[in-house]
Amino acid sequence: MNNTVISADSLAGAAALGAAPSRAEREAVIAERAGRLWDMQKPDGHIVFELEADCTIPSEYVLLRHFLGEIDPEREARIARYIRSVQNADGSWPLFHDGAGNISATVKGYWALKLIGDDIDAPHMTRARSWLLGQGGAAKANVFTRIMMALYRQIPWHGMPCIPVEAILMPEWFPFHMSKIAYWSRTVLTPLLILYAKRASAANPTGRDIRELFVVPPEQQRKWQINPTGSRIGEMFLLLDRALQTAEPHFPKGLRERAIRKAEEFTISHLNGESGLGAIYPAMANAVMALRVLGYADDHPHMRIAREAIEKLVIERGEEIYLQPCVSPVWDTALAAHAFLETGEKDDPRLIAALDWLAGKQILDHVGDWAVRRPGLRPGGWAFQYDNPDYPDVDDTAVVVLAMHRADPERYAENIARACEWIVGMQSRSGGWGAFDPENEHYYLNSIPFADHGALLDPPTVDVTARCVGCLAQVDREGYADVIRKGVGFIRREQEADGSWFGRWGANYIYGTWSALVALNAAGEDMGQPYVRRAVAWLKGRQRADGGWGEGLESYEDWGAGFARTSTASQTAWALLGLMSAGETESDAVTRGIDWLATAPHDEDGPRWQEAHWTGTGFPKVFYLKYHGYAAFFPLWAMGRYENVMASNDREVRWGI
Repeated sequence: MNNTVISADSLAGAAALGAAPSRAEREAVIAERAGRLWDMQKPDGHIVFELEADCTIPSEYVLLRHFLGEIDPEREARIARYIRSVQNADGSWPLFHDGAGNISATVKGYWALKLIGDDIDAPHMTRARSWLLGQGGAAKANVFTRIMMALYRQIPWHGMPCIPVEAILMPEWFPFHMSKIAYWSRTVLTPLLILYAKRASAANPTGRDIRELFVVPPEQQRKWQINPTGSRIGEMFLLLDRALQTAEPHFPKGLRERAIRKAEEFTISHLNGESGLGAIYPAMANAVMALRVLGYADDHPHMRIAREAIEKLVIERGEEIYLQPCVSPVWDTALAAHAFLETGEKDDPRLIAALDWLAGKQILDHVGDWAVRRPGLRPGGWAFQYDNPDYPDVDDTAVVVLAMHRADPERYAENIARACEWIVGMQSRSGGWGAFDPENEHYYLNSIPFADHGALLDPPTVDVTARCVGCLAQVDREGYADVIRKGVGFIRREQEADGSWFGRWGANYIYGTWSALVALNAAGEDMGQPYVRRAVAWLKGRQRADGGWGEGLESYEDWGAGFARTSTASQTAWALLGLMSAGETESDAVTRGIDWLATAPHDEDGPRWQEAHWTGTGFPKVFYLKYHGYAAFFPLWAMGRYENVMASNDREVRWGI
């Protein structure tokens, strides 16, 4: 065992005795963790960690393979081990580690295991079935689960909302247009329109069904659709759905064929090579099924590349296999760069290699879907994944620029200028930024029956806006003053009554409040203003007795504000970064938080602090993420920043993130 590991073990022992770690001991932790993170770097310079979701993605992969008529017993056995390993004791499957059971996840987990061959009378299957029936059964599952059930003929087609393929022909002025929904909705829905129009049918070679999961036989079920928002317009959409269910089979054949061709053209033109349609699993799986229904042979180049993209999401972990919902190399590399900027030298060749890799991933020549709202704007952003040129991510773009500008603004001057030009152009009229599209705020669409997942749109959010404000302020606060002012105005308007900010893409109010405070400081806001101090007081009030911070993903539920089971390293780091930006570096709260990070358990064979609970958000209340890198990047970042700020004369944070 080397000395740095011994030092870390000694810290844990000292903490148990109530002794605070010394600066030298903290620096030993920083050096050891940074070294292990550097060990993750690929030969070309980038860093990528696993990205894990709930059981639905590997379950859907099993369903996809059986839709196609393919069975792979060895691989399915390994997937089954993973699905069983994340099942709750009560038989349900949760949306995140240690979470409550979810009906749709449980339907898919049970269904996949049954297709694989698990005995439905086995204890784990009996518990799952009993739990589901107690919740109202499979008829209560969400729209996407019911779509799969319709494809497998487990429910009638009217059990899912009517989604006529002709919707893709609607003009931009029409109340529904594909550009008015989020990129993820657009890429998932388009091939799905083909499946619905063709009334596609799964091969299902085992012939196994899930009728035992219904309280009422599906053909006797009368009520399927719900009003997602409970609004009056939602009731109107329910009436419209009933009318469409009756009329849709009688739409003119010529119109239907034209719509199917347009949906096919979109799908093929956006296949995105081995990174896949939208570079997200649900869209990629729908594309494969749509291509099969359209008659593409398995050896056709479009089908072959679409399937290869899915296989690249497979993670083999010992005797288990699961699938990632997507990959996160740009995000991981950029966040790692910020951690290294706080803990090493900015001219470190390894850091330059990481930033050079990022420079090569900038999208400079491809105009994506965002141009529908911003025609004439030059591209200049980065995607979240290895390749996704149709859908650069505003958040990723800002984080990459912040790292490049801090490390070497001259070396990356052109990258920075093009990216800032694009970021400025993507600002919505409200002053905020969405993740992928400007002005994606057609909120009435959240009331259509298809939108029961509550994630149809991509409106501006505080966390993405904060990143953009921080980026532009760090690069040129005076030159971008007007844009920054509008962004700050958006952030201020979105503050919660208790002083916190909602976190759309991370859990949750801690993430949002960190994002806002760092950006406000970078923008030159007086951090002594009452609204800022309310945020500081909120963060301090959320500190746990052990000195750390934690916030459960249950905080997205109406009842869940303030819910936490334990302190986590990533959320503690966010809180500390926020407080330090607000001038609290020497406060007792920050000192206790840093001591907690310094003594918290680490993985012995990797760079991560130990963190079982998830802190990433895909779609609030619906889909959550475990970023395996978060417990490596953020604690290291916070500890490094603390040492740097404490060593400075003025104790000020000078960076935009």
